[in-house]
Amino acid sequence: MAQGPGTPRLLRRLNDRSALELLLSDGPLTRAELGELTGLSKVTAGQLLARLEERGLVEVTGERAGGRGPNAALYSVVPSSAYVAGLDILPESITVGVADITGRIVVEVTVDPLDGKDPVKAVQNAVQRACATASIDLTQLRAFVIGTRGVVDPRTGDVRFSYDLPAWHVGVLASLRRTLGGSVTIENDVNLVALAEYRYGAAAGQDDFAVIWAGVGQGLGVMLGGRLHRGITGGAGEIGWLPVPGEPLPADVNQPQSGSFQRLVGQEALAGLADAYGVPGRSVPDQIRNALARGTESYLDEVAARLAVGVAAVSVVLDPGLVVLSGDVGKVGGERLAGKVEQAVARICPSRPTVVSTTVAGNPILRGALVAALDQAREQVFSDTV
Repeated sequence: MAQGPGTPRLLRRLNDRSALELLLSDGPLTRAELGELTGLSKVTAGQLLARLEERGLVEVTGERAGGRGPNAALYSVVPSSAYVAGLDILPESITVGVADITGRIVVEVTVDPLDGKDPVKAVQNAVQRACATASIDLTQLRAFVIGTRGVVDPRTGDVRFSYDLPAWHVGVLASLRRTLGGSVTIENDVNLVALAEYRYGAAAGQDDFAVIWAGVGQGLGVMLGGRLHRGITGGAGEIGWLPVPGEPLPADVNQPQSGSFQRLVGQEALAGLADAYGVPGRSVPDQIRNALARGTESYLDEVAARLAVGVAAVSVVLDPGLVVLSGDVGKVGGERLAGKVEQAVARICPSRPTVVSTTVAGNPILRGALVAALDQAREQVFSDTV
């Protein structure tokens, strides 16, 4: 049978992609090791490495002593072959992280968003500041992923609504792409937290789980079958609006902080609860920290019981098996609070998920944005080697 046109080229591309992924996960590797892992002959592996080296994607980074023959060259992916940017947008600040193609974060800066009325200019200034700090050119950035508190329409990629960031609206994405290039993506912040937990944190290796963000505002990130579940309009995860028995339903959904679950576990509600139990602190995280230190179990039990309402609601609908508590409350409460939530859920819900605290280091929104940006950049760079 005659070989189809382009087949050798496609095979080379697939082999190159496989080799680059292996060098990232298992490298540095010798030619023989790469051949063994990919199933390629030494000759073919050598040709592959020569091709990638010529393209500036791999380089020799050392040697490995072998038997009686000469030492074998060790190959690694060139970190500077591409960079990506992840951004965490808040009303009072913009944090930018830049990572090289290997995933190493080379710089992280936080800047003032100015007056917040021109999101495109604010993002551009922040990215330029990060690039200048890292001594890289803006043109070296292959992907930008921006995390916001808003509802992002998965069909268009535009921010459909954001109470905290009113200047982020339909049309901002197109303006950002005209300014920074076509590889700009906007994503809901808690969805990015779920990506960070999936890649680096408590949900690593779990294809089905949920992240509940408990802090300033309430949010939910859901991973099903290894893919984020966003909903038709991007509204999946707006758990603050979850109806809760005993809490009033919102009279106007345009009013912030009026959702029933938000009334139950929001900052104001938990601060009032701490006052009732005599737990001091300037903020809810401080109060939880003090309660943990003092052993104020009754207060912690009540916080856990309130969070358990949201976890139970998610569990009876999705049965994720694993729920990660994130945000300020989840992080400060740690495994002690997570354990109390798990026990409280078991009392009110037939599905009994494992509840754990976040283990992502640093800013989880930024880490998730960089995960998404790296996936995009590697798809571009690693799929265009031939």
